[in-house]
Amino acid sequence: MDMEYFEQWVLGEFGINLSAYKSNQLHRRIRSLMSRVGVNSIDEYIVLLKKDNFQRQKFLDFITINVSEFFRNPEIFETLKEKLKSDLLSSNNSLNIWSAACSIGAEPYSIAMYLDELSPSSRHRILATDIDLTILEKAKKGEYVQSEIKNVNKQYLSKYFKIIDDKYIVNDKIKDMVTFKKHDLILDNYDKNFDLIVCRNVVIYFNQDIKDLIYKKFSQSLKKDGLLFVGATESIYNYRDYGFEKASTFIYKKI
Repeated sequence: MDMEYFEQWVLGEFGINLSAYKSNQLHRRIRSLMSRVGVNSIDEYIVLLKKDNFQRQKFLDFITINVSEFFRNPEIFETLKEKLKSDLLSSNNSLNIWSAACSIGAEPYSIAMYLDELSPSSRHRILATDIDLTILEKAKKGEYVQSEIKNVNKQYLSKYFKIIDDKYIVNDKIKDMVTFKKHDLILDNYDKNFDLIVCRNVVIYFNQDIKDLIYKKFSQSLKKDGLLFVGATESIYNYRDYGFEKASTFIYKKI
């Protein structure tokens, strides 16, 4: 009952629907976080979250899984590059791309670098969305630390980043290719006519009903022959139910 009450409070306070998450896993995560900050009850935790902005943000980061890096799973990202070239850019020199649950912005910026390399004179639109406004502000700044850029090769580092002190800052050309916006995958409407949707390492945390809903909406948002790129632990076994065929292990094509 305590957790049900907390889920209702979080929905009202933050607009985040915790009932969409796998409940056992979610409740363990919340109890673990409460233990770390030294509170013993849900009521105590709500009081803390109401008065302490640092703990509010810590909770949001914890729940919305803000973990990302450039070219995460490099071999899989390299396959995406090949598909961009062979499947999308071969027939369209102006792509419409959505990076959903983009976190700190590393993934949309990674894709922008690929597009600048593959078709430097074309104009592409990359929409990058997340539920967390604070993390979107970080993404817009485009400032990263060593651990977040560890998969960026030397050529891209020198071409697309400025290095100031210990910060790696994405250059303006790449920043200008990406538009950031708040969006909730569960509660909000989805835009249409995307050539590529990237959503990695997020849907795995949701229960099956919510997964089905999201994959159906992704399919509806893609153009015919558009691609969906998912995370390295997110194979969609019933992909045909959503109107997809496999383009590679973690890339699905709308048919």
